[in-house]
Amino acid sequence: MPRLQLTPQRREFFQLYCSASANAVEIAAKLVELLERFPDKGDLLRDVRELEHEGDRVTHDIIYLLNRTFVTPFDRDDMYRLATVLDDVVDHVDEAADQIDLYKVTEIPERAKEQARVIHRAATKLDEAVQRLEGFKDSRRQLVALRTLEDEGDRLTREAVADLFRSGADPLSIIRWKDIHERLEEAVDACESAADVLEAILVKNR
Repeated sequence: MPRLQLTPQRREFFQLYCSASANAVEIAAKLVELLERFPDKGDLLRDVRELEHEGDRVTHDIIYLLNRTFVTPFDRDDMYRLATVLDDVVDHVDEAADQIDLYKVTEIPERAKEQARVIHRAATKLDEAVQRLEGFKDSRRQLVALRTLEDEGDRLTREAVADLFRSGADPLSIIRWKDIHERLEEAVDACESAADVLEAILVKNR
């Protein structure tokens, strides 16, 4: 009779988290490309949607593994929260790209392009921190940088909304772009939420 192993999937968890954070970086890069190349969208919207589906798949794999693992590498609730916030980053990027398509916008404001670049930089720092999760290595430098980027994202959103109301654009256009700017901000906020979860995990496991 084979001997029961209580933590056979320990490395698999960390690999899945790394896949989730790397996917967040990739979808953020596609968003940057989409906004920079607009209106030449090419296959970028399709690529964003496929990466969102990949994020859902990885999240499902993590939760499935959690449900069938008796002893986990760290707190089970923290593991669930980390999977969820990583997926939130991807979902918000996908929703922003979807709004740009659905609202039939004709041009991309520079502030939105700046927001997309901040999302990509934040996702990259988040990925660096997640890559250090196995062994609970110190990721304070990445998390501090990520929070600085969240502050920058907040500033850009405030400036973008102010620009809208100063622009004299028609009210419908203002409402649509306010929605998009706020969705882009939510993607950066989700990166910071993931940083909070990672910091809590590190504190508990040092």
